[in-house]
Amino acid sequence: MTDSSKKILITGGAGFIGSHVARLFVTKYPDYKVYNLDALTYAGNLENVSDLEGSSNYKFIKGDIKDAEFLNNLFKEYRFDAVIHLAAESHVDRSITNPNDFIETNVLGTANLLNAFKEIHAGFFDGKLFYHVSTDEVYGSLGKTGLFKETTPYDPQSPYASSKAASDHIVRAYGNTYGLPFVISNCSNNYGANQFPEKLIPLFINNIKQSKPLPVYGDGNYTRDWLYVEDHAIAIDEIFHKGKTLETYNIGGFNEWTNLNLIKLLCKLMDQKLGRPNGSSEQLITYVKDRAGHDRRYAIDAGKLNRELGWKPSVTFEEGLERTVDWYLTNDEWLEHVTSGAYQDYYKKMYH
Repeated sequence: MTDSSKKILITGGAGFIGSHVARLFVTKYPDYKVYNLDALTYAGNLENVSDLEGSSNYKFIKGDIKDAEFLNNLFKEYRFDAVIHLAAESHVDRSITNPNDFIETNVLGTANLLNAFKEIHAGFFDGKLFYHVSTDEVYGSLGKTGLFKETTPYDPQSPYASSKAASDHIVRAYGNTYGLPFVISNCSNNYGANQFPEKLIPLFINNIKQSKPLPVYGDGNYTRDWLYVEDHAIAIDEIFHKGKTLETYNIGGFNEWTNLNLIKLLCKLMDQKLGRPNGSSEQLITYVKDRAGHDRRYAIDAGKLNRELGWKPSVTFEEGLERTVDWYLTNDEWLEHVTSGAYQDYYKKMYH
């Protein structure tokens, strides 16, 4: 997809991954018109994209993908050529407590977007694209060996994973039934700047700063593949422009770490950055009761993306983690606004 005059809707563009994607597209493609749609729920933060507000090819729109009538009117007004769909409820622990929130946003919200996109183009999809961003959690859990491939059968184990698996299937069904051109990518755990501090890495950075406990589920030997968020945004760019429609691409960092080893590396790095004695932050590690339905291991085979589009991670996990720590340590105001809730006043201040 290369037409320089495209109107692109990015959903969830004030969130963690979405803000990095929005920034990349606005700055790299000045001829595109990029529309950022976000409901600004707890994880949406306009401070993440405050630097884009003066850009002539950027527009923020507040709205909820659960509202079908709103979406239908929005698509009729702007007639988007492409959608990059990142808006989602994404935290596994929250999905265990409130599964309906995840079903309504991730499943029904995705269907609402597909319907609106389908209706405005009425079967004439030449040069159009619906890009659905998903997760490796749809595949379930791995044993000690093996990798998730694009052909791995789905076996979601949490309400979050199930809701994302359902949305993946709905996107494919619209491609098969209506001829709607789509691509899907399934990514591993992301980390980097602007991540909401309920997630492991920013939560633990903040806790270490404040000498608070570092809660580790179970024995800590749960393994994840970690993907630097800026590398993820570049992969999305590559897939959007060069990927084959009706295809799925797995995006992984080639970085498998157990939670415990990751936390120990983070503690060591934080001790260095904060000038604390080596090993002092490790003393904050506290083992807690395991999470329900906790998948033991995820690991992505991103070989297809590398072979077909030439993408590979630009940084090692150690490099990316140090960049991430440095960002959080030099952006105290952002972190304070998020933890205090002040970031939610930003929209009122800027748009009223």
